[in-house]
Amino acid sequence: MTQRHSLFAIASLLLLLLLATHLPLNRAAGHDYADALSKSILFFEGQRSGWLPPDQRMGWRATSGLGDGWTHHMDLTGGYYDAGDNVKFNFPMAFTATLLAWSVIEFGEVMPPAEQRNALVAVRWGTDYLLKSISQLPNRIFVQVGDPNSDHDCWERPEDMDTARTAYVVDAPNPASDVAGETAAALAAASMAFRSSDPGYSETLLRNAIKAFEYADTHRGAYSDNANIKDDVCPFYCDFDGYQDELLWGAAWLRRATQDNLYLDYIQNNGQTLGAEENINEFGWDNKHAGLNVLVSKEFLEGSMFALESYKASADSFMCTLIPESSTAYHIDLTPGGLIYKPGGSNLQHSTSISFLLLVYANYLERTSQSASCGGMTVGPAELRQQAKRQVDYILGDNPKGMSYMVGYGGQYPQRIHHRGSSLPSIKDRPDSIGCKEGSVYFNSPWPNPNVLVGALVGGPSEDDSFEDDRADFRKSEPTTYINAPFVGVLAYFAANPNLS
Repeated sequence: MTQRHSLFAIASLLLLLLLATHLPLNRAAGHDYADALSKSILFFEGQRSGWLPPDQRMGWRATSGLGDGWTHHMDLTGGYYDAGDNVKFNFPMAFTATLLAWSVIEFGEVMPPAEQRNALVAVRWGTDYLLKSISQLPNRIFVQVGDPNSDHDCWERPEDMDTARTAYVVDAPNPASDVAGETAAALAAASMAFRSSDPGYSETLLRNAIKAFEYADTHRGAYSDNANIKDDVCPFYCDFDGYQDELLWGAAWLRRATQDNLYLDYIQNNGQTLGAEENINEFGWDNKHAGLNVLVSKEFLEGSMFALESYKASADSFMCTLIPESSTAYHIDLTPGGLIYKPGGSNLQHSTSISFLLLVYANYLERTSQSASCGGMTVGPAELRQQAKRQVDYILGDNPKGMSYMVGYGGQYPQRIHHRGSSLPSIKDRPDSIGCKEGSVYFNSPWPNPNVLVGALVGGPSEDDSFEDDRADFRKSEPTTYINAPFVGVLAYFAANPNLS
């Protein structure tokens, strides 16, 4: 080979390497969905409150919140911190538990056995706490632990918490339909997830789900309307969209878990008055309508219960908004890079929860050889799965930034997430206390977080696909349990079906 040809070959190789570094992560090789699944479940160990067990894998965390509930002579230890702070908000925590359990119900059979066990452990960490929170029913329900205003004024590790660990309670006849309804859904769903592996625990969950629903239905109204707690639950997890959807959601899960016609009648008789056909294009910790319609559609599709046909029609309508080619008048917004986008911050919660519904509904349709009706066209399971795959691959790195939005996955991911425990030195490395304001130096630090919260999904990019790795921008850089929970089921599906084209 001549020197000229040799130099040309070297230059070509360098150019290829340069281009490779700017290609979206893993686009050519495909994603390791099994690795992402494992990490998405591991994340929950970083959010644990209470006594941490010997098999705790997120080693930089330690026991915290051991006095939770003491002012009421109650044990309210355990559960999850919702995000990057140290508060236990029951409303989103119960939704997290519901979606984790639903992930196991729908996709547990295709999970590797070790990950199915880990997923059930994650469910139980939430439901054990939820059982404590309703242990004084029928007259009292605990809805939150930790003063969010004082907590958010500090930047400190959960192991060092010295802010008020107020336990917020709702007593009958005051309303808490939203929290109690979602708790009922979580416990009913979890009872199904544990039915084969732990029948005794499953029965306990179902028995308490019924009690929680009775409180929700008997004392109707939003928990955030109670004057004694409103200023401490709002604006954090205020019930913005009304409590009615949680009543239908709780009843739907109890119907599925018990097959009791009492709950079927409730769904049929109360759908109109409780707004089953309103706000059908939303699904998240505050609005259950799209998830409700998908869940109830299963019974219509598989059981030919024509009284539930309106739920299937609403589920179809929602799915059509996600297919750009459909002729529906409204479509959910996508970023230029193709990510589902809704304003308000923590946008990936929409992408992960909607992707989950796409896959669940696709399975329901496939099993019954049916499709979604979108005006002049029909949409089948394959199209729904393709849209879900586009969302998953975007999150894992096939995006204009070429970065993964899951911490610890891929070669480039957020390093400065808005998370107290992750950004402060581990108590294992620095055992002396770091006070409320002492942590500010770590919040303001330009350096990456010292503790990697493996598996955490951050809030994600803006509507133009831009993302700055900035700890202070909590809307983009803060992880939450309810972003991850539905993604567990989504990743389980694609880990079992990695070659879906």
